[in-house]
Amino acid sequence: MLMKKIQLIGLSLLTALLLSAAWPAKGFAPFIFIALVPLLFVQDSMGGSDEKSRKKGLFALAYLSFFVWNVLTTWWIWNSTSIGAIAATLLNSLFMTIIFWLYHVTKIQLYDNKKGFAILVVYWLTWEWFHLDWDLSWPWLNLGNIFAIKHTWVQWYEFTGYSGGTLWILVSNILVFHLVKTAIVSQSFKRPFWLKLTYVFAIILIPIFISEIMYNRYSEKGETADIIVVQPDFDPYKEQYELPPSEIIDRNLSLALRTMTHPADFIVSPESAIQEEIWEEQFHLSEGINQLKTFIEQYPKTAIIIGASTFSMVPKGQEKHHASRKFRGSDGHYFAYNTAFYLDSTSQIQHYHKSKLTPGVEMMPSWKILRPLNNFAIDLGGTVGTLKVDDERKVFKHQNGLFRIAPVICYESIYGEFVSGYVRNGANLIFIITNDGWWGNSPGHRQHLEFAKLRAIETRRSIARSANTGISAFFDQRGDIYQATPYREQAVIRQQLTTNDKLTFYVKFGDYIPRIASFISIIFLLTGFTRSILKKRKAL
Repeated sequence: MLMKKIQLIGLSLLTALLLSAAWPAKGFAPFIFIALVPLLFVQDSMGGSDEKSRKKGLFALAYLSFFVWNVLTTWWIWNSTSIGAIAATLLNSLFMTIIFWLYHVTKIQLYDNKKGFAILVVYWLTWEWFHLDWDLSWPWLNLGNIFAIKHTWVQWYEFTGYSGGTLWILVSNILVFHLVKTAIVSQSFKRPFWLKLTYVFAIILIPIFISEIMYNRYSEKGETADIIVVQPDFDPYKEQYELPPSEIIDRNLSLALRTMTHPADFIVSPESAIQEEIWEEQFHLSEGINQLKTFIEQYPKTAIIIGASTFSMVPKGQEKHHASRKFRGSDGHYFAYNTAFYLDSTSQIQHYHKSKLTPGVEMMPSWKILRPLNNFAIDLGGTVGTLKVDDERKVFKHQNGLFRIAPVICYESIYGEFVSGYVRNGANLIFIITNDGWWGNSPGHRQHLEFAKLRAIETRRSIARSANTGISAFFDQRGDIYQATPYREQAVIRQQLTTNDKLTFYVKFGDYIPRIASFISIIFLLTGFTRSILKKRKAL
């Protein structure tokens, strides 16, 4: 099915528009089941072209599609950093294009473009999984994230995680493609068409039906924790890094006191709420920590979870560590951290270091070929450059022994398997602390909020979310959201959340779907490469 150039460009743009129109936070989710169909027709047409067009034309058309989609859905990065927005858009679009082009080439090599749609499924799943854990990780547009706006459709994420949604989307689009192509080729609606239409409805509606049953039948059982969430609303570009640290803490505590008619189990404040240079070898000297400890003396049953920037000396022999920083004017080195503190009436100070870092802000490439990019670290206030991370998902333990908290910091909340690591380590509640003010009142902070629903479903853990400028909220174990605060307003909310000590299938086994897909992808790639070599030898 050969097409004119203008038709191919139009179809590529249509895929971009449909993907964007489906995306959170205000998208129309059903579009996602047809969004890739136009691009599949582009590939189908280019796969039947001459050898030169097959290789070059598809790459450009796919890049156009993914570039426009990235621009329309993540343009808000520009509000915090123009360099970061350009890099994220160009690179993420390129990576997606390479995966689609590899599918195109492998499909031609193995099946002369006549079949082989499973190649796209396993390649894309493999790519999304790989994109979760490397120096340029940016999984914001992983397809399975779309259902954050329709969380009642994906209650089965407790078995599959986000990748189950990606699999569902890809298979649905492939079936719709075959349906439409059958109608075009036959120009009639005979039995094959109606049979394929039945398959399409079944693959889309059955998972929704199962999920709705799960949603309605799910009930929470466990202890209840009384939680106060604070939203202090400091402008991250002005106030947060200019006001005295004590004043910032005072606002957090004053807001909490508005609801402290009786002691709560927890007060949750946002990321980087302690704006003080805290050295981990000398916690006892921190004015901010002592200020919070003084408050706790009045409410000894209440624990405070709050974010800060901390530092520590580099142990001898680790000076060449990627996160090591050299003191100006001396030979010493130090580490910097994005830290969550857990403070209570005991003498112990529990703390956790953020371990999924934001590329370009908190983590610069460790590969030698990319290290010159360190000179372009994006300054969003606070600590700039590569931070030191924790090797394990630490869990904060309440002194009553009933509550075990997963301290998830900002960007970490978009990583499903990562968050499940806290739960495997015993967490029965999740607290997300973040600062989304950098993006302004844009889709960015709303998308970030929505993604928390998926973590609640995957782990079946209740969530309290404290965001500096909003949106703060509570989530139950079904992903329902409660008491969402207005953006850019001071606010405080209080609610009881239920704990859960049971492990979901997804928590136990993680991203097993893309792991299987990666194994199959290797087989497809090796087979395609081998056939290409043999074909060239025969031609000699």
